[in-house]
Amino acid sequence: MTDKLTVALLFGGRSSEHSISCATAGGVLAAIDRSRYDVIPIGITRDGAFVLEADDPAHFALGSSAAELPVVTDNGSRVHWPESSLDRTLRVVDAPGAAARVLGSVDLVFPILHGPYGEDGTIQGLLELLGLPFVGSGVLASALGMDKHFTKTVFQQASLPVAPWRTITAADWAEAPGMAYAALAELGLPAFVKPARAGSSVGVSRVTDPAELVRAMETALAEDDKVLIEAGLVGRELEVAVLQGPPGEPSRASVAGEVLVTGRDFYDFDAKYLGAAGIQLVCPAALTPAELAEMQRMAIRAFEAIDGAGLARVDFFLTDTGWVINEINTMPGFTPISMFPTCWLQSGYTYPALIDELISVALARRGVRERDPLPA
Repeated sequence: MTDKLTVALLFGGRSSEHSISCATAGGVLAAIDRSRYDVIPIGITRDGAFVLEADDPAHFALGSSAAELPVVTDNGSRVHWPESSLDRTLRVVDAPGAAARVLGSVDLVFPILHGPYGEDGTIQGLLELLGLPFVGSGVLASALGMDKHFTKTVFQQASLPVAPWRTITAADWAEAPGMAYAALAELGLPAFVKPARAGSSVGVSRVTDPAELVRAMETALAEDDKVLIEAGLVGRELEVAVLQGPPGEPSRASVAGEVLVTGRDFYDFDAKYLGAAGIQLVCPAALTPAELAEMQRMAIRAFEAIDGAGLARVDFFLTDTGWVINEINTMPGFTPISMFPTCWLQSGYTYPALIDELISVALARRGVRERDPLPA
């Protein structure tokens, strides 16, 4: 008999952020307390197959170039989810034609997936259907957080400040491209063109001349069929991490981190994950107590506005006229260099303690929900 909890770590996926999810998995595998948890690492290939992956953090380490990014490979195994909500048993077929074997009964799923088909409510819907507890936001908050157009819409309704934007669909661009040029003229230069449903700065372009719009739209539309043209803001780029409290306790926000852009147009994918020059991450950021308190208040308000659960990272600009929320990330990166664990490390948490907190809160809140009476 063992008192350990069994955690299914779910990563990879079909999105363009596949490798960042794998790198996050490496961070969690290295940090999770093995005296408290048994871990079943489940990778999702780029084609959507669920495979049993190596329990080896080094296997998912970030390299220094795009050619060295970690991936989930199809090793021929297939992980089978429980057959109903009455069962929590995971099974695996190790090779085509082999008999299924039991991996164990899962206490919790940790879906560290980034981007579409994982962070957008799709995998959360599967887990809800199966009745499996999981870390992070549910279907609604995940979908809202993934779609920048609807995130901004909800934030506006909650009286939270966002950068001005216009949304252009693929059909708009094909049939009436003048709409995009008109939006650019209205919003002013520089502007940012970004996919509505992508993260890690994938597909994002900074536009300083209308002649650059075609290339920027093509880059964004390669990731999504809905694109945001957003006013460029001048100000400090700051981020804060949010943790949901246990039942009956409020959510908390960490100290702030700052992204100092010194030699690049913006904080792009290469700077975030490949160590490209021109970016410095500072945590804790130099803010007055009043500034930090206001940032934390707004971050928690944003988290609650989308009905978030578990965790989030909220990104801000501090401009001459005040705070502006850039976006919310409902499953932020957990790589060793990611801002989410860094902010909590500077707030008094260790990486293993942060994982413990996420797991315990997810289980506690699931237990409360299961005890709630059904409506009459």
